[in-house]
Amino acid sequence: MSLYSRFILPRMINASCSTKPVMKQREKIVPLAKGRVLEIGVGGGLNFPYLDRDRVDCVFGLDSSAAMMDGAIRNSAKTGIEFKPLVLDAAQIPLDTDDVDTVLVTYTLCSIDALGSALTEMRRVLKPTGRLLFCEHGAAPDRNVKTWQKRLTPLWRRIGGGCRLDRDLPAEIRNAGFRITSLEQMYLPGTARIFGYNSWGVATL
Repeated sequence: MSLYSRFILPRMINASCSTKPVMKQREKIVPLAKGRVLEIGVGGGLNFPYLDRDRVDCVFGLDSSAAMMDGAIRNSAKTGIEFKPLVLDAAQIPLDTDDVDTVLVTYTLCSIDALGSALTEMRRVLKPTGRLLFCEHGAAPDRNVKTWQKRLTPLWRRIGGGCRLDRDLPAEIRNAGFRITSLEQMYLPGTARIFGYNSWGVATL
């Protein structure tokens, strides 16, 4: 692992994912989590303050970055919610089939290489009555913005931890077999449009 990946990138990701507009987005979706929760891309644990302790039994926090997991462990301890860290890739989730009530993913799907495999795994571990809660940035509806997203994505992937600016993530979720039952979208205020088109909602099996 390079020094950039170990020390600089985690701080950059944590800073960009904890701006005021982004945290307001987390506040809209994270409190809906309940039961046994699997969070994909738990990162530094920025979602923990928004979890409802009366509704959540435990959180499995999966992230491929061991450098980010220390923050998640610290933030989880403040909530009193049982936390089980998993330093792994999302393409192979070490949980049983039909094991969790909620899969939570925020600002992560943009950076998963094998996204189809990861979403298939999320479907596998989710109970038939469970829900996928998502809040992501991605491809904008405006042609000029999308053009710049496509132009900048090759460079941004190299410096942004694999993040793809031009992914249509609601479409990817549907293509994986989920049924989106609630979806809202908008440009985040105070954020550059190439980074700031957000989609959030709920999907079921």
